[in-house]
Amino acid sequence: MSRIERAVMSVTDKTGVAEFAGELSKRGVEILSTGGTAKAIQESGVKVMEISDFTGSPEMLDGRVKTLHPKVHGGILFMRDNVAHLKQIKENGIKPIDLVVVNLYAFEKTVAKPDCSLEDAIENIDIGGPTLLRAAAKNYRFVTVVTDPADYEVVLAEMDKNNGQTTLATRFNLASKVYRLTSDYDRAITEYLATKTVR
Repeated sequence: MSRIERAVMSVTDKTGVAEFAGELSKRGVEILSTGGTAKAIQESGVKVMEISDFTGSPEMLDGRVKTLHPKVHGGILFMRDNVAHLKQIKENGIKPIDLVVVNLYAFEKTVAKPDCSLEDAIENIDIGGPTLLRAAAKNYRFVTVVTDPADYEVVLAEMDKNNGQTTLATRFNLASKVYRLTSDYDRAITEYLATKTVR
């Protein structure tokens, strides 16, 4: 594992995210972000690059497509010890992304509203978030993934102890939390849709 040098941050629960971004920035980490998260970080005085500027592709389809891009997912998924992967990212101008900080659209809160329509529910099914999380968790040997603001301090403490790195054990534990989260998220969607019919 090398130092964390670049992070993607895109969260619905913005608790502590601006402060976390600030601490990462102090440690030399480049911050990439989207929409409301980028705004919250910028307003705290921390430099942030919009994902669209990083990828060279605009956000589109009313925000349905933001982070779904090879420069994002290639940067997360390439294996740092694989010569062929290293060659491919160099050929395609892909930069490493070492930290992914994401939590998901609040689907359960949305569908709990008495006036929630099926269309509203569908629009609150997160696509990019689970994709980022699963990519980072799959590549936990090289990438740190955070879904819970309670883990921000853990990551910072490890970076300070390990020359800007996190430990393999911590990356594995954080990756395991991802699959619990995405499993619960999909279960909530499945249970909601099971109550609906479309004709």
